[in-house]
Amino acid sequence: MTRLAVIAAVAALAAPATALAGVVNPQIAGLQVALRAHGLYLAQIDGIAGTRTANAVHAFQRAHGLPIGAADTRTRIALGPLGRPLFGSRVLRRADFGFDVSVLQFLLTRRGVYDGALDGYFGKETAAALKRYQRAMHLAADSVVGPRTLSTIVRRDRVPVRAQPTVHKVVPVYVVRAGDTLTAIAAKAGTTVAAVASLNGIDPAKPIVIGQRLRLPARAVALAPTRSDVRGRLDTWSVRLGVDPHLIRALAWMESGYQTRIVSSAGARGVLQTLPSTRAYVETVLARRQIPRTVDGDIEVGVLYIRHLLQVFKGNERLALAGWYQGERAVREHGVYNVSKPFVANVLALKLRM
Repeated sequence: MTRLAVIAAVAALAAPATALAGVVNPQIAGLQVALRAHGLYLAQIDGIAGTRTANAVHAFQRAHGLPIGAADTRTRIALGPLGRPLFGSRVLRRADFGFDVSVLQFLLTRRGVYDGALDGYFGKETAAALKRYQRAMHLAADSVVGPRTLSTIVRRDRVPVRAQPTVHKVVPVYVVRAGDTLTAIAAKAGTTVAAVASLNGIDPAKPIVIGQRLRLPARAVALAPTRSDVRGRLDTWSVRLGVDPHLIRALAWMESGYQTRIVSSAGARGVLQTLPSTRAYVETVLARRQIPRTVDGDIEVGVLYIRHLLQVFKGNERLALAGWYQGERAVREHGVYNVSKPFVANVLALKLRM
């Protein structure tokens, strides 16, 4: 596989000139961060699609049964939450996580306004650096990569991005009638009170008025819990089961980016990406009951399992996370594998920020 193929497939966005050997493509930096998290790329994050990057891509593809070749969409999905989305495909805000955040951190580092970790997490350090960049570029210093900031970055740093089609979204509107409550309206729409209140900028504790027009989230979006909903559920189960909520938040970010519907090729599912074998062990040995296959059920399974690992390894979070990644028995018999060390380090780093 050539360097050109790596670049072209990572983004399918670059102009031909971008693919010249040695030319920096910030999207490649995002790929390198994702590969580093899997322990496969240990060189400098430089945004250059060199031999080491290509070799790391191939090694990952072989390990996951993927066709050897370009770092295409299938490969990036398999890389997990750090493998997507590409920079420029969404508005970036504080607490976002993913490939595009890694790209942003790389760009801010090159601009000399950020000296933190390239870890794909949009924390306070990244937000402060972005604000410094925005001020230098005479942009609104809101720590958000919106259209104007994105346009400036793309133009000044020559970041190849995919053109986004214009979508005219129809937002359902509900007119409040006699006897309606916010709870009943949200339930009927298949969403949450918090989502309706947030969308309309209202206080959910205050009464709604007959004739009031409420915008409702589209059903397809509403059925999936929001990021704040997921974090609340993670915190609830952490406290209930006696595990540090910050550790669970970090583990969930690393595994899924708080996405509830991800199912890996190996069958790992949910926010914490637990395998079917892990669920079976938790249900038969730890919980001794069946656990619902719901968002809450998936979280409960994951928290019960990490609690078990923390107990086994006497509270040592490093060993518990290694057991999560490579298996409890493997840690007991062989210690922490090299391939597990980046995962463990990334989760522990995220824990300090969440």
